[in-house]
Amino acid sequence: MIAYIWGTVRELRTGSAVIQAGGLGYEVQCPQSTLGRLKVGGEAELHTRFIVREDAQLLFGFHDADSAQLFDLVTGVSGVGPKLGLAMLSAMPVSALAQGIVDGDAKLLSSVSGVGKKTAERLILEIQSKVPEHLAAGGRGAVPVRLSTAGADATDALMALGFREPQVRSVIAALLADDPEQGSDALIRKGLGKLR
Repeated sequence: MIAYIWGTVRELRTGSAVIQAGGLGYEVQCPQSTLGRLKVGGEAELHTRFIVREDAQLLFGFHDADSAQLFDLVTGVSGVGPKLGLAMLSAMPVSALAQGIVDGDAKLLSSVSGVGKKTAERLILEIQSKVPEHLAAGGRGAVPVRLSTAGADATDALMALGFREPQVRSVIAALLADDPEQGSDALIRKGLGKLR
């Protein structure tokens, strides 16, 4: 099993990156949160999962161990393959996805393209009690995120629409990490896209 890859990013593709390591170029399928951290010519250190099927050998990569751990959990559910697991990790931050599973929030889970109501319910039923506490709390050693005024306004607006505070705060914090100068309107619009 290939558990880790460390090398140079040679190419970024839709949904994957080509990493040169040891004289070979590996195509690694990655969630958007990981791809957003990679730059062509830059160094990449990824936790990986190697999956062999009849028709393909696929390598999946994650920038942190928490993402890889949640990927393992969701793909262990019947009917959830690696591509769908990757789509779930691309749709929202790890903490929001983990919290959604812990909270039994089928609506949040089924907001991911390809995840229907039955799949969402199966995810909750099979792994709700298996999600480690630190994943739902925002990661190891996570501290409460202090949001900007725009972030706080966007959080209030999204909660007024019926979304739960932990998911909203996690999504808004992730959006602000990408661009701290975003206004509340942009945060609400992007937040709705992630939460629906």
